[in-house]
Amino acid sequence: MLLYNTQTRSKEVFTPRVPGHVFMYVCGITAYDLCHIGHARSCVVFDVLVRHLRGQGLDVRFVRNFTDVDDKIINKANAEGLTSMEVAEKYIAAFHEDMDALGILRADEEPRATAYIGPMIELALRLIERGHAYQTASGDVYFRVRSFPGYGKLSGRDVEDLRSGARVAPGEEKEDPLDFALWKAAKPGEPMWPSPFGQGRPGWHLECSAMSEGLLDLPLDIHGGGQDLIFPHHENEIAQSEAALGREFCRFWVHNGFVRINTEKMSKSLGNFVTLRDIYAAYLPEVLRFFLVSAHYRSPLDYSNSAMDEAEKGIKRLYAAMESATQGLTRTKWSGAALPGEFSEELSRLEKGYAEAMDDDLNTAAALGHVFGMARLINRVLEDKALAKCKDTPDLLRRFLADMAGYAQVLGVFGTDPAAFRAGLKASRLSRTGIDAARVEALMAERGQARKDKDFARSDAIRDELAALGVEVKDTPAGPEWDVA
Repeated sequence: MLLYNTQTRSKEVFTPRVPGHVFMYVCGITAYDLCHIGHARSCVVFDVLVRHLRGQGLDVRFVRNFTDVDDKIINKANAEGLTSMEVAEKYIAAFHEDMDALGILRADEEPRATAYIGPMIELALRLIERGHAYQTASGDVYFRVRSFPGYGKLSGRDVEDLRSGARVAPGEEKEDPLDFALWKAAKPGEPMWPSPFGQGRPGWHLECSAMSEGLLDLPLDIHGGGQDLIFPHHENEIAQSEAALGREFCRFWVHNGFVRINTEKMSKSLGNFVTLRDIYAAYLPEVLRFFLVSAHYRSPLDYSNSAMDEAEKGIKRLYAAMESATQGLTRTKWSGAALPGEFSEELSRLEKGYAEAMDDDLNTAAALGHVFGMARLINRVLEDKALAKCKDTPDLLRRFLADMAGYAQVLGVFGTDPAAFRAGLKASRLSRTGIDAARVEALMAERGQARKDKDFARSDAIRDELAALGVEVKDTPAGPEWDVA
């Protein structure tokens, strides 16, 4: 498998450091607000990566943390009249609810920063002892960036260029504007813990280093997160961890691309901040997940209603092919003719293409292209009356359904019963469009009666009326069906 390593800026063959075992850490949320689509993208990307690696027979130990002490949490607590812990608990619970709906597997460990205060203090003491950190008169502890020669190797930034734009804020006692906080002295109204430096709380960057060292075998095989974390968070993690350990901290750094809203950067100030709950009110969570895996994880992703509508149409086509394949297997009589070998050969090519795409830097976009090819292949067979009843057509259909079940385990889509998915999608689209289902059912009943009475002019007029409402009518052997167009 090839995996893009941010640190080397190239795709490299991924081989676990310990054969058969992968140690993986991904930065989780700061628990002060509801999750937005950017959180969803990162969670889906690394969920798929974990699933894919496990599908290759690897034992993946996966850690994703929660930051439950931070300036944003403190500000939210003060604004809502709650404690920081109450705010964190509220939004960690919301995270789990939203990500469960999206089919995100729970990490093997989900540590919280406040449970690692002791290890963070110990790490800061080690850095002071080695000359990489210092305590100020006020009780703050800073990391000496210039003491670590490799600073900037992840982000590609030059220390001198960084220093030219850096400033020391009033009240800070830094030796150098580039130095970053490992420990912050206590301030009124903030949570605090005792330490050798005095009462205070840890800096944000320190927690991931302490958790990684405490829960995983170092160096990590993979450390992940969004591209916004490359600098300064992940750069600082490398500096403090490698300065304390005296060796490599992580082998592969993997980062997912940004999400834009209607081509603009998502921002609360721009009023285009989209939470998962906003999206779930209009679309099925599985449609959102399909949308997210439809693009390569490193590419920017543009979220819009039209993009979600297209994703909905796409996943509906794939579920329709699965449903057709399942129905095709209900045939009781098959001809003695053999299905031409080209169909099995084409399916083999598509299966190989899917596997190669997933192993080429987790290219889910290309992989889904092969899945759509499989659906088209199955539809070609089933739409041809002669091919549909060939004696070995059932083998092709079962193989396709087995493939889809396997892909569902990795991509986290296609795992719903097709009929149940169709019903859920219909309800979602009704809710979004505001179509009155009761009125539609009444018109469908009236149309059915008109057809029985052979009043085809009235039947056609009702069909046109339904179409004007945004309803599509399909006459099937089992009777007429309707859906939102």
